[in-house]
Amino acid sequence: MSLPARTSVFRSGPGADSHSVADAMVIQSRPMQSSWSHLDDLESEAIHILREVAAEFRNPVLMFSGGKDSTVLLRLAEKAFRPGKFPFPLLHVDTGHNFPEVIEFRDRIAAELGERLIVRTVQESIDKGRIKLKSANQSRNALQTVTLLDAIAEFGFDACIGGARRDEEKARAKERIFSFRDAFGQWDPRRQRPELWSLYNGRLDAGEHMRVFPLSNWTELDIWQYIAREEIQLPHLYYAHSRSVAVRGDILLPVADIVDLRPDDRIETRIVRFRTVGDISCTLPVESDAADVHAIIAETVKARISERGATRLDDQASEAAMEERKKAGYF
Repeated sequence: MSLPARTSVFRSGPGADSHSVADAMVIQSRPMQSSWSHLDDLESEAIHILREVAAEFRNPVLMFSGGKDSTVLLRLAEKAFRPGKFPFPLLHVDTGHNFPEVIEFRDRIAAELGERLIVRTVQESIDKGRIKLKSANQSRNALQTVTLLDAIAEFGFDACIGGARRDEEKARAKERIFSFRDAFGQWDPRRQRPELWSLYNGRLDAGEHMRVFPLSNWTELDIWQYIAREEIQLPHLYYAHSRSVAVRGDILLPVADIVDLRPDDRIETRIVRFRTVGDISCTLPVESDAADVHAIIAETVKARISERGATRLDDQASEAAMEERKKAGYF
C-alpha cells in the first residue's frame, strides 16, 4: 500500500498532513519509488542526524539564513518531525549586509512553517560595544561570530545545526558531523571526536556546545538535484537575472551602497546569478543564463571551482581564511 504525499510549504500540490508510521516519514513527501537513489541515502542520513540531535541535546537550534543549504535543512526537518513542531527554534545572525530579497524569503518561509525564528543582529553587537568597526563599510561576515556566540550564551543552546558541506572549502572538510566547540566557542580540529559506524558523541560539559552538520556528505550538485526533486522554493537571486555589476579584472561585484568600488571599476548590466547568497559586501555573482533549477544542475556539473572559492571574497583573503574564522567560533 502506498502512502499519501504530504503538502509542504515549499511546493504546491495535493496531499495529506496526517500520518502515523514514523519509518515512512522519509519517503512520504512523494509517491513510492521503485528504486533507492543516491539522494535517498543522503536524505535518510540527514534525517537520522536531525533526530539524533533532538534525542541527545537539551536545547538545540537550527541556523536558517534563507540560503539554499539551510532551506534544504528545513525540508529535511519537515520530513524528520512533521506533523509535530520542530524540536528546536530557527536562528539567524543578521549582519545587516544581507540581500533584502533573502531576508524577505527567510521571514516568509519561517511564517509559513509556523516555526519560531530568532534573529540577532551584528548591529546590536556594534551598538553594545561588543564589536568595533574599522570602517563604515567593513565586511561584517567575520564579525557575526561575536553575535552568534552571544546568542548561544543568551539562550543556552547546546547544539547548533547548520547547512555547511565538506565540498565548500577545505577547512570545512576537516569537520566532523558532530563538531565539538569548547567553552569559548572555539574549534580545534585536533580535538574532534571519532564517528565510527555513524555513532555520534554528544556529551558536553558546562559551557560547551556542538555544531552539527547533517549535509556534510552532500555536494553542491546534490543540493540542486534535491531542490529539483522536492520542488523547493529559493530566493530568485540564485537564478539568472539582469543586474548592475562592477567589472574588476576577472570578477564581478554587485553594485550596492555598502560595496566599496574603485575608480577603475567598470559598471555594466549583465545576466548573472549567485551561487551563494551571503553578505552583499563579499559575495560575487557569476555570469550565467541558468534561469531554472535544471539549467543550474547542468551548469553545476561542469563547474571546476567550489561555490565559495568562486564567489566569496572573504575566503580568497588567504589560504587559511576560513579555518582561522572557524577556530574563533565562526559557523
